[in-house]
This record gives sequence, structure tokens and C-alpha cells, in this order.
Amino acid sequence: MSASPIRASAMLFTLAATFLLPAARAADAIAPKDVSYPSGGETVHGLLYAPAGASTGKHPAIIVIHEWWGLNDWVKAQAADLAAHGYFALAVDLYRGQVANDTDTAHQLSRGVPEDRAIRDMEAADDFLRLDKRVDPTRVGAIGWCMGGGYALTFAVEDPNLKAIVANYGPPPTEPDSLAKIHAAILGNYGGQDKGITPASVEEFAAAMKKLGKPVDVKIYPDAGHAFENPNNKTGYRAEDAADARTRYLHFFARELGGRP
Repeated sequence: MSASPIRASAMLFTLAATFLLPAARAADAIAPKDVSYPSGGETVHGLLYAPAGASTGKHPAIIVIHEWWGLNDWVKAQAADLAAHGYFALAVDLYRGQVANDTDTAHQLSRGVPEDRAIRDMEAADDFLRLDKRVDPTRVGAIGWCMGGGYALTFAVEDPNLKAIVANYGPPPTEPDSLAKIHAAILGNYGGQDKGITPASVEEFAAAMKKLGKPVDVKIYPDAGHAFENPNNKTGYRAEDAADARTRYLHFFARELGGRP
């Protein structure tokens, strides 16, 4: 899948002041650890959020992939929320420390990331998690929003060992050969008013996956547009739909990876 649909969908998101989802505020107390690991010839950084009781037993893990704004406070809050539900959550930083505060910068940053490098970074995060003795390597998934949702699906194509993928309004792959490579269970949350990722394209993706016998569950929220889960999107945030989407993916991960809904 080319990078252009991912970046095009990201351009539909409108910036406003940063604040957290109500459900994630309590989780924000979870302090992350700055971690580094090799990605090709580079050393990259991410934020690792650990669940309660992390020192005992084996825990499921989720790779958290940011929107086109970068690894900002909202994405960090989502990773903390996942950790509060029993997962090691590794928030990757595809922008190498840069965060956008306006659409022009976000557009430049997103276009400046080679897709092969992004995939390499996600695979490096996957390797890092699987080598952690506190993580069950058979229970690793990924989640992303907007640009990150598209990358999460691309990641599912590239990595057959992933168990569960959540794509929040990320452009789905369309090539039959790509779909055939997906082994993870897929859950998608999409806006019916999204001008970049149409309901027809989402339904086509789901139908193609089901025809291949792949586990897929997509929901289209009729009155929602792009980026409806993020309260920073002042003109498009839909609180009820966002809460439902979060409930859906928490139950999905609990079923597929074994965390808490």
C-alpha cells in the first residue's frame, strides 16, 4: 500500500487546543519510560507504559501509532489508558521527536516519513516488546488513529505475527495480495461523513477480508467525520461515538490479547 492515502486522510483533521479524553485522565497518572532500540542503522525512541503488576507474569502488549501530529499528549494519554487496562503499551515516535502544532507542519512531517522507514520502526518496536521478558510474545497487537490507523493496517500486512490490529479511520489496503498476508484480527472504526476514507471503501475492505476468511469487524458511525475520536478536533469530535469506539477496541483487545475491557 502506498503512503499517499495515509497522508491524504491525515490532512482532513483540524487542530485545536490539546486536552485528554475523559476516560484517559485517570490513566494519565501512569508514567512512561523513555526507551530506545535499533531500527536499521538508527537508534529510535519510544515511550513504554507498563501495566500494574508488570513485574510478575507475562502480559499482552500493544504498539501505539500516532496521528500526523506526532507523539503528542493526546496519543500519550491513549497509551496510558491501554496500560491501565493491562497492556504494555509502546508509543512509537515516527517523527524522531518532532511534534506538529499546526496543519502545515503536520503535513510536512507526515510527507517526510518514508513508508519503508515507518514500517521498519514499527517492526523494531515489535521486536523490542517481544524481547521483554514481561511480555507474552504471542499476544502483541497494534492500534493507530488517522495516519497511524493506516500504518497499523500496513503493519498487519508486513508482520504475520501480530495478533490484533485496531484502525481508527485509517485507509485500508485494497490489493488482494496484501489482504491475503494479513493474519491478525482487524477492528476498524470509521466516520460515515469522512471525505477521504469513504464508507464504500471501508465496506469493500471488510467484504474482501471476509471473503478470504479473515476476522474483521468494522463499524461506520453515520454522523461522524474524520478524526471524530479526538477532542482536539473541535468541529468534528463526537463524544458518544468516540466513547463507543473506545469501548469496542478495549473489548476487542481483551478478547484477542487478554487484557481488561
